[in-house]
Amino acid sequence: MEILVRRFASTYVARCLSTSLTRSASNFRTRFPSKIGSLCSFSHSSVTTVEGDAAVNCLGFRTWHNGGGTFHHSASIDPTAVVEIGAVVHSNSVVGPSVHIGSGSVIGHAVTIGQSTKIGFNVALSNCTVGDFCVIHNGVCVGQDGFGFFVDEQGTMKKKPQMLNVKIGMNVEIGSNTCIDRGSWRDTIIGNNTKIDNLVQIGHNVIIGDCCLLCGQVGIAGSVTIGDYVTLGGRVAIRDHVSVGSKTSAGAACCLELCHQRH
Repeated sequence: MEILVRRFASTYVARCLSTSLTRSASNFRTRFPSKIGSLCSFSHSSVTTVEGDAAVNCLGFRTWHNGGGTFHHSASIDPTAVVEIGAVVHSNSVVGPSVHIGSGSVIGHAVTIGQSTKIGFNVALSNCTVGDFCVIHNGVCVGQDGFGFFVDEQGTMKKKPQMLNVKIGMNVEIGSNTCIDRGSWRDTIIGNNTKIDNLVQIGHNVIIGDCCLLCGQVGIAGSVTIGDYVTLGGRVAIRDHVSVGSKTSAGAACCLELCHQRH
């Protein structure tokens, strides 16, 4: 008899506790409706699953074995590549052999990175391809929209479509906090063996040839064409649609506009 009483009491306590928890959860959802469902989900579809040796979350991302970074299951990453913890490689991207991606860097959708390229911390790559043996230093942004706007007949500011890409050649070095915009009517192109200093702005549709040197704070407006072996000193500014011939040198703080320079 005593055993039956204990079992009954235990069952009764469990039911009371279950009812209390259910009511608490219901009250929480009533008081904080925006928090439920937007920040978390309790459905089985959101839980992490295991596929092989890597955990896969509901968005299809896994942890990379070499460095602890995160990658989408549709990305193609060579086993020798290092993706440091805090870095993310998004869907359909291709990362070649011996590539090193630093913490905080984001490799966007369908980006291609050639072999032995080194990417620093907090780099953002999107809408681009990067060749072999490149060095991209901390804070670089490649492939964002170019600066293109116009005012329509109603006086409203409109954005021009920026839909194309950036193509970076082989053995290119890009200094910290440099920005290279994607193309609008043609791809933005950086030629082989070109070296770019810190804090350089390269606008949309710009084509830069091979073996060029761009020093700090150079600003190149949209649709400029630069030949091979061109040297631009610090803070050189080039106006849009200007063509600069091969083997041209421009001293610091020069401004090149509406001209065709050839040597």
